[in-house]
Amino acid sequence: MRYLILSDIHANFEALTAVLHHARRKRYSKILFLGDAVGYGASPNQVMEWLASLGSQVVIVRGNHDRVCAGLDSAEYFNRYARQAADWTHDHLESRHLERLRSLPTGPTRIEPGLLICHGSPVDEDAYVFSAHDALAAFQLVEEKVILFGHTHVPSAFIASEGDGRHMVQVRLLSGKRTVLDLNGANRYLINPGSVGQPRDRDPRAAYAIYDHEIRRLYQYRVPYRIDLARRKIRQAGLPPVLGDRLLYGA
Repeated sequence: MRYLILSDIHANFEALTAVLHHARRKRYSKILFLGDAVGYGASPNQVMEWLASLGSQVVIVRGNHDRVCAGLDSAEYFNRYARQAADWTHDHLESRHLERLRSLPTGPTRIEPGLLICHGSPVDEDAYVFSAHDALAAFQLVEEKVILFGHTHVPSAFIASEGDGRHMVQVRLLSGKRTVLDLNGANRYLINPGSVGQPRDRDPRAAYAIYDHEIRRLYQYRVPYRIDLARRKIRQAGLPPVLGDRLLYGA
């Protein structure tokens, strides 16, 4: 099975459109969405409309911004810009999209034997996996060989292996226009495809991945999009301008 892997769209419809256009000729059978459809950006209704149109073609896990923007949790632990965006999103979502956002399933979700998806870590959608130490803790919580996650907005792979009776974790950042990662069956992997709509690795291009579970190969891509348009929509909506400015730098 080949999967289109998307994460952290954050109501950036321009980035999503560019990614879908780029992926349209690539072969995949199902979409895996790793959470945070909304928050920050100015197009939450368009993104939610697209998700609703997919039906059984997509498997979704909820992100922390999805939970907060749906009104299921307080935004008190967000920074002030994220809080303002969460309040704005909640107020501007159409009722049907707000209800769908509230109903999104929490992770983790097992897709098939050996493959798991989640937003943050396998047991906490708010947890960040940035380091080898974070990854080792996550590996110890589940048994799957391949875990796909989002939340950090940084395309990366954490590769766990055993040697001399010890567990070792190698960290690899996935950078460049196209990266191919062949997965060794003897190892375990935590893989972040990067963010569609809010990249934070100093590369402003939208990120996504294709994963072929049968041959254990992942393709990670970066795609340019109309950042100027996404930024202008954020400003016109009355959202904090910094949320648009950061798109220019992938920060």
